[in-house]
Amino acid sequence: MQSVLTIAGSDSGGGAGIQADLKTFQELKVFGTCVITAITAQNTQTVYSIQAVDINIITDQLRAVLEDFDITALKIGMLYSQEIIQAISPMLKTINKPLIVDPVMISKSNAILLSTNATQAFKQNILPITYLITPNIPEAEVLSNMKITSEQDIQNVAHQLLQQGAKNVLIKGGHLDDSQFAQDYLYTDDKVFRLSTPRINTPNTHGTGCTYSAAITAFLANGYSLLGAVIEAKKFIQMAIENPLHLGHGHGHGPINHFAYQEITSKSKVDVYEY
Repeated sequence: MQSVLTIAGSDSGGGAGIQADLKTFQELKVFGTCVITAITAQNTQTVYSIQAVDINIITDQLRAVLEDFDITALKIGMLYSQEIIQAISPMLKTINKPLIVDPVMISKSNAILLSTNATQAFKQNILPITYLITPNIPEAEVLSNMKITSEQDIQNVAHQLLQQGAKNVLIKGGHLDDSQFAQDYLYTDDKVFRLSTPRINTPNTHGTGCTYSAAITAFLANGYSLLGAVIEAKKFIQMAIENPLHLGHGHGHGPINHFAYQEITSKSKVDVYEY
């Protein structure tokens, strides 16, 4: 069995962060290890508070995992602060395995999950060692200082992120005004792919970004190509959204269904277009 690593924050509601990553790893049959960067008090409706973990504990967690496990692939979620980024980036540079980065910045309830002064540290220290970065539209806009309102804008931003050091870019287009399809755009050095699934009108989308990137990490660890891993991960996330658990008391963003991919025989179809 392959071992993988997630470096992210803890979600007390269980829908995102470390909890979502480990659930995804378990469902996709890889052994998940973790480094917790921050503790959040949250549920489906709001984030009450956030507390960063002590820097020494964070680096000790990472050191402990790397000394004892043969990590095949790893992902980063919520890093929260410039200090955390600067503490772990030298250690990450020693790991010669695919690093998947989900640049968690703002929660669905609009809580700030990456401090403003950390963005530049992220660009300088994390982007150059990233195998695949998976921003949504608002995150891609922050990282590029560019506005996205069209596919051409997505292409321009993706090329900028490639120039900043990311080897591959997956921009999630869910925030674009498209009522029919949820379309993501995968950019590599020489190819562009558009991945499309039907858009689901539901508030139960908490943890989609964390889960999507965790699924890509797991599929890469299990030997999939990058495109194959992204396609299969999009199936995983589509099924998780299509089959909601209806948890929480409503009026918020309920968690997605991490069990759906394994429990339902007929997998969702992803249309893939190469540019």
